[in-house]
Amino acid sequence: QVQLVESGGGLVQAGGSLRLSCAASGNIFSINTMGWYRQAPGLQRELVAVITRGARGGLTNYADSVKGRFTISRDNARNTVYLDMNSLKPEDTAVYYCNLRTPVYNSWGQGTQVTVSS
Repeated sequence: QVQLVESGGGLVQAGGSLRLSCAASGNIFSINTMGWYRQAPGLQRELVAVITRGARGGLTNYADSVKGRFTISRDNARNTVYLDMNSLKPEDTAVYYCNLRTPVYNSWGQGTQVTVSS
């Protein structure tokens, strides 16, 4: 079983920055993808950014809406993934969920609220 603990959400003004962190613990496969998804009220959960680990570790993928503003990174020694969010916009307001996906399981964190005021 894997546990994901997120931190770093909060309230910020438009144009501001936040850093989200997600620490994974438990039985973690060495080959995995970690990332962030978000869900705004009334909308489906959507991918924000993911980063791989393994033979081709470090590959990233971003939603078009966040490219150039958000940066995902990971510390494999700490099983932690980060999301640096800059130039935040009100439309970035959502609950952000950490995700860890392996060939065997797919785990989610409980979510952290990010609110961007205009």
